[in-house]
Amino acid sequence: MPMIDTGSTRLAYDEAGDGPAVVLLHAGLADRRMWDHQFAALAADHRVVRYDRRGVGGSADHGGPVEHHRDLLDLMDALDIDRAALVGASYGGAHAVDAALAAPDRVGALALVCPGMSGHRWPQSFTDAAAAAVGPAVPPERLARYRAGNAEPDPADVAAMAQAQARFMVAGPGRSPEDLPPESWDLSLLMLRELFARLWSSPANTPQWIDPPANGRLAEVGVPALVVKGLSDVREIQEVADLYHAGIPGARLLELPDTGHVPSVERPAELTAALAGFLAEVPAV
Repeated sequence: MPMIDTGSTRLAYDEAGDGPAVVLLHAGLADRRMWDHQFAALAADHRVVRYDRRGVGGSADHGGPVEHHRDLLDLMDALDIDRAALVGASYGGAHAVDAALAAPDRVGALALVCPGMSGHRWPQSFTDAAAAAVGPAVPPERLARYRAGNAEPDPADVAAMAQAQARFMVAGPGRSPEDLPPESWDLSLLMLRELFARLWSSPANTPQWIDPPANGRLAEVGVPALVVKGLSDVREIQEVADLYHAGIPGARLLELPDTGHVPSVERPAELTAALAGFLAEVPAV
């Protein structure tokens, strides 16, 4: 597994292809494997990099607050990438936008897949739905101990949380695992199990977002943007995609029917084709 020292941490990454640079940022409930299809296909015409953010997959542990968008820019520095198109999913999308706001000269285009947003306040309807879907998976006293970090989680708790999160986020409301391709469901569960096992047994950490946050600053984004949302994703997450579409000047919106929160795994060919078409139309970065 390739590792690179960014000066502040060590990140696991993959790189392939030649041409304009594209960096893939994974979702909060996944790791860099979620980009398997896109990584291989886009490398035909681009220099493609995907990586595990700090505390995930093969990358180093960390404690305390971490600026993930700074880690991204440090990674680009370490790999001698002056400017890149960023493709970010979920919270990876939020980190990509924060990087574009912090260093606009480093980002040539944005593709935001079911994205999060720094500074966004989730409505009570979302927190209530999440609590109902995920709360029963692990008893509160054990979950509090796990979230404090450096714990020894029960494998049964890890599996239960992975299953609950996959049903709520990967499949989406009103759908079941049977609605997804089997390989998509299996990979999602695998990534989630490994994620929670690592997260709960590592030092506690929190993301440090850009200040001021992206919420309220979208008009400052001056690069071509593609926003993708799954129409079977959680409604409040779809609404964040709509905020990006409305707020970033000239942003395009792609809606994927019968698709949850992780289109790169659930609808790999469709998402790859959309990304390839978008990248082919934007100025070379």
